[in-house]
Amino acid sequence: MSATGAGGSEWPSTVGGATELEELLSRPPRELARELGRLRGDLVVLGAGGRLGLSLATMARRALDEAGSRRAVIAVSRFGGAPAREALEASGVRTIAADLLDPAQVAALPEAGAAVFMVGAGRRGSGVDARTWAVNALLPGLVAGRYAGAPTVVFSSDVVYPAVPVDGEGANEETPPEPAGEYALSVLARERVFDSFSREHGTPSVLLRCGHVAELRRGVVADVASRVLAGEPIELSAGPLDVIWQGDAVAAALRSIALGQSPPRVLNLTGAERVSLRELAGWFGQAFGCEPVLAGDERASAPLGDGARALALFGPPRVTLQRLVDWTARWLAAGGEVE
Repeated sequence: MSATGAGGSEWPSTVGGATELEELLSRPPRELARELGRLRGDLVVLGAGGRLGLSLATMARRALDEAGSRRAVIAVSRFGGAPAREALEASGVRTIAADLLDPAQVAALPEAGAAVFMVGAGRRGSGVDARTWAVNALLPGLVAGRYAGAPTVVFSSDVVYPAVPVDGEGANEETPPEPAGEYALSVLARERVFDSFSREHGTPSVLLRCGHVAELRRGVVADVASRVLAGEPIELSAGPLDVIWQGDAVAAALRSIALGQSPPRVLNLTGAERVSLRELAGWFGQAFGCEPVLAGDERASAPLGDGARALALFGPPRVTLQRLVDWTARWLAAGGEVE
């Protein structure tokens, strides 16, 4: 599999290191400077302490700089790790350390022309705990109340969908949610809270139901690649996958600011290609010159989103699945970091 010529000549064939990777992840599409340049206030990014938040906030800052805008990008997080905060500030992003479960600290946050909500608690071990519900269901109400009326983009997940045939198009935005399990229920609770505040206050909002967001150090593609290289089994029952490059995901989120509605607009944010774990493992086995170890049985159905609507709005991904696989294989072969 080769990425030569795929996705545009502006992309390198190999990513040389963490600095180049961060630049690629935060590289804004041409349209973004014009669109963010219309902001009527500062952009507040809530839950910006992880790598996804770093990419999004830095991309926003770069796009605003290209537009000649003096609007601030304000990244809010608990910032337990200093490197993330330092990287954001080095890129020109203003940072605020805050516990978003504390109503007083949320009330003290600055005004916003628009907000991006990236806070979310994932599964812990085999299930969820009380904090997961607090973060996914209580915290959104505090934030939605603070930024009532400001255009808001909310990161969600396609786990809220029912299982659909893996050989079909997937669930579209009109498919009624049928979350399976407590974690998926808590994700739907996050959506419902933002929906309620949007209707009550007329807040223009977009709910982004994401598939698998991936880069070279984290996400399902890097996980499969590292397992193939190490000779560890790939559990086929976990697939198939709708994969989107992290840089394309955060670009779509920022471009969604202008698309908000009340009640909220729902968009499935996936890549343009669906891949089975068997096929993905086979590509990495070919790249590394080894035979992947496969385990379990492939599923006939899974909660998968149909990304056609977002693709029509934003165009095809700038980084194709083919390029992502090539980059990841070369990254690992050169000893690159994988989380």
